[in-house]
Amino acid sequence: MTVEETRAEPRIEPRIEPSADVDDRAVIGAGTRIWHLAQVREHARVGSECNIGRGAYVGPGVVVGDRCKIQNHALVYEPAMLEDGAFVGPAVVFTNDYLPRAVNPDGTLKDGDDWDAVGVTVRTGASIGARAVCVAPVTIGAWAMVAAGAVVTRDVPDHALVVGVPARQVGWVGHAGAPLVAEGDAWRCPTTGTRYGLGGPNADAGLVVL
Repeated sequence: MTVEETRAEPRIEPRIEPSADVDDRAVIGAGTRIWHLAQVREHARVGSECNIGRGAYVGPGVVVGDRCKIQNHALVYEPAMLEDGAFVGPAVVFTNDYLPRAVNPDGTLKDGDDWDAVGVTVRTGASIGARAVCVAPVTIGAWAMVAAGAVVTRDVPDHALVVGVPARQVGWVGHAGAPLVAEGDAWRCPTTGTRYGLGGPNADAGLVVL
């Protein structure tokens, strides 16, 4: 055993409530909490220090980064991918079938081989408000914020604030989540004072810290 190993802090085991349904083939990170009646399907990978709320669903093969929150009754269908620090609010839905049908043109019931699943990608630090719907395939940019009840049908730039049905951009948000204040060609966070500017030739690229 090396000196580094002797100094390492002990691993904090996940806390999984007895009523939760976590497949044996899922991987759950250290310190993650999975609450009552949540379901985590086979081959899903949930990072460390996450919180999976009551009645939430995490589909087969879904990847969840570290320190993510998936709140009560959110439905995260495969093949969704959440980077570190993502927030998924109560009753959010990530779809995975762009052209959904129960049956094939010949009337037979569709099975897993009759359609191609498409996923939602949530970049680092982004937040999805309660009861929002993200219609795959879409990407929610880093530190972006989707308002409660919005329906997202196209990609959201980094730090963008989107609202409504369909979701439209109405501003920018900083790392603290507060709407940014325009100052000339830049934007300032009223909470932290951090200044942001466009990360590319147009707003589609999102903002970066100056």
